[in-house]
Amino acid sequence: MKTTARNELNGSIVQIKHGQIMSEIEVSVSPEISILATITNDATKSLDLKIGEDVSAIIKSSHLLLSKQKLRTTARNNFLTTIQEIIPGAVNCEVKLLVGEQTLCAIITNDSCKELDLKAGDEIYTFFKASSVILFA
Repeated sequence: MKTTARNELNGSIVQIKHGQIMSEIEVSVSPEISILATITNDATKSLDLKIGEDVSAIIKSSHLLLSKQKLRTTARNNFLTTIQEIIPGAVNCEVKLLVGEQTLCAIITNDSCKELDLKAGDEIYTFFKASSVILFA
């Protein structure tokens, strides 16, 4: 499957919580990091998701937010990453982030990159909503 999304993290399902309409799926993407996805119960059933199953999680680069400090937010995914590379553009920067041995890409404005004084090698908190994650099995 090809997509326009910049980010695909591979992992295995470690927990499934079913609600009335939605399910929360926890996916381990590295020994230290799990991400959460909220999907409909119908999607959980149609994908036949089970604990231990390998899945891929897609997150648009524009859905990632970065902070030098750990923040208390409503975003269910909030973890420490390391900046691997910053590629400046005319208006935005592409910030490549290490998540275990995998890479995420965040697109942020050049102004934000300068204000946060981001550099390769810096540790940075990366966060995004569980509803921003698309799973495929």
